[in-house]
Amino acid sequence: MKIVEVLTSSGLTGFYFDDQKAIKLGAEADGFAYRGEPMTPGFTAVRQRGEAISVQLVLEDGQVAYGDCAAVQYSGAGGRDPLFLAADFMPIIMAEIAPHLVGQELDSFRRLAGELETLKRPNGDNYHTAIRYGVSQAVLAAVALAKRVTMTEVITQEYGLPLVVEPVPIFCQTGDERYLNADKAILKRAQVLPHALINHVDTKLGVHGEKLLAYVTWLKNRVIELGDPVYRPVLHIDVYGTIGLAFKEDITAMTEYIGRLGQAAQPLHLRIEGPMDAGSKAGQIKALRALRLALQAHKIDVEIVADEWCNTYADIVEFTDAQAADMVQIKTPDLGGIQNTIEAVLYAKQFGVGAYVGGSCNETDSGGRTCVHVSLATRPDQMLAKPGMGVDEGYMIVHNEMNRTLARLRYRKERETV
Repeated sequence: MKIVEVLTSSGLTGFYFDDQKAIKLGAEADGFAYRGEPMTPGFTAVRQRGEAISVQLVLEDGQVAYGDCAAVQYSGAGGRDPLFLAADFMPIIMAEIAPHLVGQELDSFRRLAGELETLKRPNGDNYHTAIRYGVSQAVLAAVALAKRVTMTEVITQEYGLPLVVEPVPIFCQTGDERYLNADKAILKRAQVLPHALINHVDTKLGVHGEKLLAYVTWLKNRVIELGDPVYRPVLHIDVYGTIGLAFKEDITAMTEYIGRLGQAAQPLHLRIEGPMDAGSKAGQIKALRALRLALQAHKIDVEIVADEWCNTYADIVEFTDAQAADMVQIKTPDLGGIQNTIEAVLYAKQFGVGAYVGGSCNETDSGGRTCVHVSLATRPDQMLAKPGMGVDEGYMIVHNEMNRTLARLRYRKERETV
């Protein structure tokens, strides 16, 4: 089975592009928008609509496989590729990527994805991570159609992985509606929540950390109030470096504060993502490792999750090798081709580091569904409900795709044993 045509169309994502630098430096919220001038190259506003490019591969038998090129909410920050606008990149896909795809035999996802990952632009540059992400999704879907199996099975077969017919924990994120949307996640019985978007010291963390401490206390009590005796989700909160800012990067003070957060969360387990932003990859690895070792020395049972400066597969290898975090977020669009997410999960697990198939609220339903198959095949500790920040939609997309796939896999296994 071969690819006979490539189609593209512009699309919208499940959230927005946000200028992280401008927000961290005090851009004022104005309803759902932000006031102030953007500070990251390419942005025309502090918050602007998220854009995507849908890539459709037409196969010889008329079947169509698709994937969506999308970039993370905080594009251009923390060493990431620049802002991804559909009008800028659709012509590149059609002129430079499509000719390489047309006529390709759909015999191996790994082969095709590997070729695309190493393909260079005429000037020698790499293609934007969003392009590699979306096109590789389409290729994975196309190989699955050609072989008449699920994308999960393509991955397990090509990577020599066991096929485990069990769900993977789903992580719901609340966005700024961290109270109302936490209720939604609890009612849906999400296994991990709430992310909470703690990206500003004064308004969200508190200058002494008091606002986040009060929120964790409320959240623990809310789980007990709305949940049931057996529902004990993991609390996973992304603080975007604000703990480091509030406590002046003092590891001792940060350790003591995170210990208080962990006590407030009990009996629930707590993870803190991105406690500081050291401004460089080397600095971040050093700082996270120091914090992790300090927490271990004080027997504080709170996990540290690497986020900023841990963007590519090579970055994940470095953070893992340094044992700089208990868990790495694998931000799927930032890694480029989806095969890099597969390999990142496997690498982290090999060396005893937790793997979180994350990504961004600023993706599309296609990315969310594809990552379900990656997760079912590679078995990370958790995967993100995406796209969006509203809980319901992202959780529905990921949860339903997971259960549909598991039903198909169980059906096939049952037939094979008859």
